[in-house]
Amino acid sequence: MKIRFQADENLNEDIVTGVLRRAPEIDFEFADHAGLYKLSDLEVLAIAARDERILITHDLRSMPEHFARFIETRTCPGVFIISQKPASLAS
Repeated sequence: MKIRFQADENLNEDIVTGVLRRAPEIDFEFADHAGLYKLSDLEVLAIAARDERILITHDLRSMPEHFARFIETRTCPGVFIISQKPASLAS
């Protein structure tokens, strides 16, 4: 089974563009292609689950709680929460 990714509307599109530029074989859908704008977290999770995609988001504030609630009653491939802060570079 091929792993599929879904960008949340708040995910920096440069991340998706960069991933696809380096590895075009990766199935990574932009938020606008999936119609995710202005939807609630639970609606976004439902679409990602329906499409069997791992949701990639920057939403550390509300997504963990909504994901926990979502998987109490439904299955979902998962959620990756990516920090918007750059990682510290080792000197």
